[in-house]
Amino acid sequence: MRSSMRLKIRVSDLWYAAGGVEILKGVSAGAPEGEITSIVGPSGAGKSTLLRAINRLVEPTAGEVYLDGEPTSEMDSLVLRRRVGMVFQLPTLFGTSVEDAILYGARLFGRDADVGRLLEMSGLDASYKDRDPQTLSVGQQQRVSIARALALEPEVLLMDEPTSALDEAGRRRVEELIRGLNDRLGLTIVLVSHNLDQIERVADRVVLLAAGRSEGEWSKEEFFFGEGREQAERFVSGRL
Repeated sequence: MRSSMRLKIRVSDLWYAAGGVEILKGVSAGAPEGEITSIVGPSGAGKSTLLRAINRLVEPTAGEVYLDGEPTSEMDSLVLRRRVGMVFQLPTLFGTSVEDAILYGARLFGRDADVGRLLEMSGLDASYKDRDPQTLSVGQQQRVSIARALALEPEVLLMDEPTSALDEAGRRRVEELIRGLNDRLGLTIVLVSHNLDQIERVADRVVLLAAGRSEGEWSKEEFFFGEGREQAERFVSGRL
């Protein structure tokens, strides 16, 4: 599903410091509704910190994040995290069964969910619900993590390098899943990735960070073949 450039998430002049070190330095960017926006940049650029600031897992030093035009600083943080789900780089699952793991967040909100449907949406058979999550492969655990996030019916899904621990086959399966969730549900997705091939396959838009600052944002086509190409080449060559 494609948007008419209505921004679901807008980051405005965002700063964040920890231990006296500035990690984000006036970042401004947007994620259009119903699109997959990829955040790219070299190691240490602040990509993961930006995701955590969007979800208020860290509180910005200055600046603001807006969800549907509303400042997230004025929202209850738990309500925000229900509306804006997150999938981390390495899956951490709780409970003695996959069903428990998927429902962990939903139960905190007093909600229930169709675990079989969530598993199928995440590319796993419904029969997995009774399995011990610790017996699953890392790729399968990551799919369970995605199902857990979907159990809250989020409006936005933040994904922090969700395929970095997977082999090539596992990466492709999760990429297909991400693309499918966007196509079927119109889910707004913000994806941190260091893999330009993956971005070209999956993303609609690209936001580039370097040293905690915004370097620009483009459609995927502009980034790879148009006005953003020079920045893409600088990133690949390590000159950012």
